[in-house]
Amino acid sequence: MALKIGDQAPDFELPAVVGDQQSVVKMSDFRGKRNLVITFHPMDWTPVCAHQVPELDSRRKEFQALDAEVIDVSVDSLPSHKAWRKNEVGEVQIPLGSDFYPHGAVSKAFGVLREGPPLPGISERAAFIVDKSGKIAFAKVYPLDVAPKVQELLDALQKLNGA
Repeated sequence: MALKIGDQAPDFELPAVVGDQQSVVKMSDFRGKRNLVITFHPMDWTPVCAHQVPELDSRRKEFQALDAEVIDVSVDSLPSHKAWRKNEVGEVQIPLGSDFYPHGAVSKAFGVLREGPPLPGISERAAFIVDKSGKIAFAKVYPLDVAPKVQELLDALQKLNGA
């Protein structure tokens, strides 16, 4: 069961591809400072995922204007993320978090790791907004073939900010 609005977001630390560098993203880096939009995609190299990440990245400044950062997470490895960024999704700057090992631990903590058929072992396509206090302010699981609506996330941030 996916986390719901009002739940405390789990702490996590993930290796990530950020721009053309390898880095680490941590929940603790945002708590008390900025809102965090976390999107999950099932797998690199799939058509919907290849649309989701560049669209989020293209509106990165709009998220930042609403006091939020965006990270995207999948169970793919860092080498997969690096190759996918280089060969398919382009020069995106949002962090691509690798929930590869232990396999799906962050996806599971957010309640979006698929454990049964069909397609066990990947994450659901989902989006969460974690407010500065670390609570879930927005949570939605999407069909695998539907990318999160960026405007829906921006609207939820505006509401969170009282705008």
